[in-house]
Amino acid sequence: MVGWVAVIAVALFCLYHVWTVAISLVIGVFITALLLPPAHWLRSRGLNRAAATAIVFTAGLLLAAALIALLVPPTVNSLAELRSSVGKVLDDLHNLTARFGLDDQQLVAQARDYLAGQGRQITSGALAGVRTVGEIVVGAVLAVILSIYFVHGGDRLFRWLVDLAPVAARARISEAGHLIYSVIGRYIRGIAIVGAVDGFFIGIALWILGVPIALPLAVLTFVGAFLPVVGAFMAGLLAAVVALVAKGWLVALIVVAVTVAVQQIEGHVLAPQIYGKALDLPGAVILVAITVGSVVAGITGAFLAAPVASVIVALLRRTPGTVRA
Repeated sequence: MVGWVAVIAVALFCLYHVWTVAISLVIGVFITALLLPPAHWLRSRGLNRAAATAIVFTAGLLLAAALIALLVPPTVNSLAELRSSVGKVLDDLHNLTARFGLDDQQLVAQARDYLAGQGRQITSGALAGVRTVGEIVVGAVLAVILSIYFVHGGDRLFRWLVDLAPVAARARISEAGHLIYSVIGRYIRGIAIVGAVDGFFIGIALWILGVPIALPLAVLTFVGAFLPVVGAFMAGLLAAVVALVAKGWLVALIVVAVTVAVQQIEGHVLAPQIYGKALDLPGAVILVAITVGSVVAGITGAFLAAPVASVIVALLRRTPGTVRA
């Protein structure tokens, strides 16, 4: 037991000092879990590894470019409309506070002074921000390159790594590796499917109600699915705020009702069927894991917390001989 604790401590210490590489490796595995099934399907139709990998990644890049081209123009056009609506909402809030005898001018002045005081801190942090952006770009490029390699020959790499271990430990390492990849694959694919369903129905509702930037909000709902519990709440809250600013209280309440209804259907009907045991964790455990992940590694740690927790629980539950390649 002490030996395992020492190994984990050393591994965490090494990961801390090569954090960008470690995160790129994990994200590369996530991308692989999404793209490997269609690559396997193409191989089963007679294509070789190189051709299947090239087709899958070309299609993925084209899809990403199409999403960007589809999202940016309506977002830019709708922001002008929202900007004009913000003034009206602020006037309504001012009138409401005046009815209750409250003076909101002091609060506005304090907020303005606070923002002005943060200007120097923001300026001093610009260099750190540039460094962070550089790390993100490098990490993203590395993740894509690793995922290409994993899709093309990840199975060969895994067998090579297993062969480096002592003979007596190879079976256990192979079993644990297949279990980890199985959980991650089901988790990522399940999250993607559930997020797509949520984003579709919430986006349709926002479009019918005439809420600005409905498509970007639908995509944000999809992205929020990768942050279980918290992401869905934040995406729904933002959609309600946009509806409030653009359309008023009634539409905002309708958006809240639709979001809650979709989330309930997802949580009780859709998600259990798709996830299976991939995310068989109580909500409280997920919240604690996300909190710990955000404290340790910021937003990246928050996104990785749920799958990491799922993998740890799966490893604790596993029994020898139950996992097959």
